[in-house]
Amino acid sequence: MISLPTFAIPCFDDNYAWGIATGQGEAAVVDPGQAGPVHRWLEQAGLRLRWILLTHHHGDHIGGAAVLASRHGAAVLGAAEDRHRLPTLDRALGDGDELELGPHSARVLAVPGHTRGHIAYQVGDCIFAGDVLFAYGCGRVFEGTPDQMWTSLSRLRSLPPTTRLCCGHEYTAANLRFARHSLPDDPGLAAVEARCTARRQRGEPTLPTPMGEQAALNPFLRCDEPAMVEALGLEGRSPAEVFAEIRGRKDRFRG
Repeated sequence: MISLPTFAIPCFDDNYAWGIATGQGEAAVVDPGQAGPVHRWLEQAGLRLRWILLTHHHGDHIGGAAVLASRHGAAVLGAAEDRHRLPTLDRALGDGDELELGPHSARVLAVPGHTRGHIAYQVGDCIFAGDVLFAYGCGRVFEGTPDQMWTSLSRLRSLPPTTRLCCGHEYTAANLRFARHSLPDDPGLAAVEARCTARRQRGEPTLPTPMGEQAALNPFLRCDEPAMVEALGLEGRSPAEVFAEIRGRKDRFRG
């Protein structure tokens, strides 16, 4: 699997747009909530923007897209399901669609739940998951249902374990606090928390993170794991019901 050259571009307080150096001096960007940080990255890297990939319609993910498209002549791509809530699209995408980003092939995955039309992009060894899946957490269920969200998370969990998760926010510390509160006896979470804390203290992002580690430690990907379900006192419930309960606990958590 090709190791994709990716760059976490900070936007707002805790968002990331993701820059992709696609080769031959060209670039793509995923979810540019602000134009300014992306402009600066392109200038510093000496790259020309060709593609703007949008995962969903929330303003902190699309706010810079129109300005960037106008300034750079870049093509805007996003979900056909959400075309009425996105900047004007040059290409409307659906599940299973493929596109070429220079020498890199990208595959579109429909992952509804956070929003109805949410999509993710699998490019090289990366999955650009927007706000569906975070490091050791997941997005809120705003427009979909717990069943939809669990199905989407299960789909992402099935990706190769070496796949690198590139998500839309630096929520790792807060997610780990909730995970450790919920599963205090899990030694893997303690080790990860120490590592991620050290990275943030150095001013580094905690992302990307390997999907294999997320599958093993992220409680929102383990809703069908008997040992975790028992530890949370949720025996006898379906995975989607377990997910809904854990998501509700996270929404109420103030740790």
